[in-house]
Amino acid sequence: MTVRRLLPVCLALLLGGASCTSGSPPDDGGLDTTFAVQLASSWHYAGAPQRVQLGIVASDANGFRLVTQGTVEVAFAYLGTDGSGAPENGPSATADYVPVPGTDASGDAPTITTGDRGVYEAADVTFDRAGVWRATLSPEIDGLARRMTADFTVTELSDVHIPAPGEPALRTKTLTIDSKVRKGAIDSMADGSGEIPDPELHEWSIAEAIDQGRPALVLFGTPAYCESQFCGPEVTELQRFAAAYPDRAVYIHVEIWKEYKPPEVQIVNKGAADWLLRTMPDDSQEMTEPWLYLIGADGIIVDRWGSLFDPADVEAALEALPPMDA
Repeated sequence: MTVRRLLPVCLALLLGGASCTSGSPPDDGGLDTTFAVQLASSWHYAGAPQRVQLGIVASDANGFRLVTQGTVEVAFAYLGTDGSGAPENGPSATADYVPVPGTDASGDAPTITTGDRGVYEAADVTFDRAGVWRATLSPEIDGLARRMTADFTVTELSDVHIPAPGEPALRTKTLTIDSKVRKGAIDSMADGSGEIPDPELHEWSIAEAIDQGRPALVLFGTPAYCESQFCGPEVTELQRFAAAYPDRAVYIHVEIWKEYKPPEVQIVNKGAADWLLRTMPDDSQEMTEPWLYLIGADGIIVDRWGSLFDPADVEAALEALPPMDA
């Protein structure tokens, strides 16, 4: 089984700290820089506020680098059901820079960087209808005004989608430390070390948390095989949340892969497949990760974050929960 993972390849490599290569250097010796924006978020749907994440890529004679830090303005326009229509003005937003956990976010203006990793996030964006939408960014980067666009699809929530806020959480019997399976299926880091490095995040299944009426903060991700390399830092951040807010929720890491030896073997764990793997109308299978979900004590999804999250947003959501009984 081959699973299409939706984060754009070049953006995934850049965010993972690698570099993409371009064609021949420009004739001016590399003084010109061009910019492109790519969607870093997915599974957008009509009729409800959601986060839209975008990565800005700079290209010059030295290859590709990311634009990070500060904020950028984003305007959204509707292009019709198939993307061929004249743009119709939609919502606009200020997108804040969200770094990969553990990386720098101290800059106050967008700039081309080589070591920082992250995306820009526009929060509470509501698309009033399904179809093709365009995001237009007009940032000032290193003192020069730029303009770039990216088109993406917004679906009806009744279409193929992954679980969304306001819906009942799936009562999935995700793997735990007690599951009689190989350790790497519980946490892919065990494929290298032989041991599960975060057993405290594998004590509960989603089904057990819901059945016992406990809120759950659930991270779906594969630390060892994450194309964007977001998952490892995010698991570390989940451990920090667990230590800082032990009475607000149970904390669960769901490993994506039961077996992962591409391209021949890509077997998704059932728990991850139930939540994230979808068969599209053309019979292809698509999946994105990582995703972070907050499930309330009533089993309803309170919020979700993907593919990056702002720790302050997650902490505010945890603090809004009442303390659990011991």
